Amino acid sequence: MSRVLRSDKCDIFNTDQGSQFTSDGFTKLLLDHAIKISMDGKGRALDNVFVERLWRSVKYECIYLHEWETVKELRQSVAEYFNFYNNERPHQGLNGQTPASVYI
Repeated sequence: MSRVLRSDKCDIFNTDQGSQFTSDGFTKLLLDHAIKISMDGKGRALDNVFVERLWRSVKYECIYLHEWETVKELRQSVAEYFNFYNNERPHQGLNGQTPASVYI
């Protein structure tokens, strides 16, 4: 979080209502940087279902299958995976098309 605050600016930070995100220290950090806080409603597990599904794919199709020596190698591998995910991997929810072919 501190790296993001040093280099970039976000206007809104959205999370669930986990204790780490509702703590005074965390919310104060956001407010001190004029970042608006947005939290999903209690019991609203489906609010973030698409992003949760994406990260499941990233973990099971990339992260859990490899070991890296450096952070640079990890970042490169994840970037390659997202390129594959968007441009080559067929998606059932898109009738076997890629996101790039549907949304670009």
